Amino acid sequence: MIPLASPSSDKVFLARQPIVDQHQDIIGYELLFRRDAAAESAGITDAMRADVNILENTLTNMGTAWLLGSKLAFINISLHLLKSDLIDLLPARQFVLELPENFPLRQETLELCRKLRDKGFRFALGHSLLTEEYRPLLNIAEYVKLEASQLAPSLLEGFAALPSPPRVIATKVESRADFSHCKGLGISLFQGYYFAKPENLSARTLNPALMHVLDLLNKVRMNAEVKDIEQIFKLDVALSYRLLRYINSAAMHRRTEIPSIRSAITLLGYQQLYRWLTLLLVTSGDESAPALVKTAVTRGRLTELLGQQRLNGYESDNLFIVGVFSLLDTLLDMPMDKVLEQVSLPEPICDAMLGRDGLYTPYLSLSKACEAGETWQIARLAEKLALEPEQVNAMHLDALSWTENMGL
Repeated sequence: MIPLASPSSDKVFLARQPIVDQHQDIIGYELLFRRDAAAESAGITDAMRADVNILENTLTNMGTAWLLGSKLAFINISLHLLKSDLIDLLPARQFVLELPENFPLRQETLELCRKLRDKGFRFALGHSLLTEEYRPLLNIAEYVKLEASQLAPSLLEGFAALPSPPRVIATKVESRADFSHCKGLGISLFQGYYFAKPENLSARTLNPALMHVLDLLNKVRMNAEVKDIEQIFKLDVALSYRLLRYINSAAMHRRTEIPSIRSAITLLGYQQLYRWLTLLLVTSGDESAPALVKTAVTRGRLTELLGQQRLNGYESDNLFIVGVFSLLDTLLDMPMDKVLEQVSLPEPICDAMLGRDGLYTPYLSLSKACEAGETWQIARLAEKLALEPEQVNAMHLDALSWTENMGL
């Protein structure tokens, strides 16, 4: 059994490897995801989940002040995270975004990089992105990372000829000979085992109750009163701790410490608070949680859309909770009736979650049919709600797009 309202304590892990100048002074760190204290590699296949864990550990669990100080942070970033609102949680001028090897160079992705650069983010490219096809990125990138063994005068001359040449970081510098060779070529930034192996770091963290995170997401989305949002934070020590740590971190550039939950909510604003809560939602639970959370949030959005034409604002808002909460039994590995014993919800919501007839049940049933791709069921249930299958399909696509735009 997993209690809904009791935070748990756990450890989080991150590795950092210094990037140094020719005097071996540290100018930044590459941050790397780690599963445990002894790991020497990420051991994870989901790039988006690794990225989000780095964000969560950097911003909240460890804090930029302790982890980075005034140094730069280099992070490998997936396209999904690059396109999501979560990227705006980062202090732009302190972060260098390393684009993935398979980065799709299209007009929209190029324009996205330009917009992020205008916000203050910097970009780093690896060797695989140095072909003629990716030349437009070289005019955006501030850094190029190349293995020491790949460096050659002709390659460096090509960079020097660019209008705004990127700075070269020599990687895999593993000996004094490598260091001397790179310096002889005019390289001024270095990374490798000669200076330091990735240092595994850990911090103990409190995990907030998933129920409280979901409740807050819904209240923020409905522009609830600050006092109502504050009350939920007060019920969960882990949430309160993480919020105050985040807003008082170097990422927020505050001159004075923010001591209260209400002040933190007001200063952060609802849009930024929603993004931060989404980050908590994505990183909660075990390895299977991100996929389940994505399904739950998509189901919530679709259920809400299905009822917007027939139900009033309050009842339509409840449909989002119905959809999201209908997967709580799976997320928490608890029977649904036990979940409902620990949270107070209106009877129509409980009816839908328990599969009983009620006001919201038909909308939830139609959402589940859409997920399963049950064409006959979709047509039958849509007719009961005076909806055409084409309308339902459009709403389903809208819900999927909405969830993707949230970065889930």
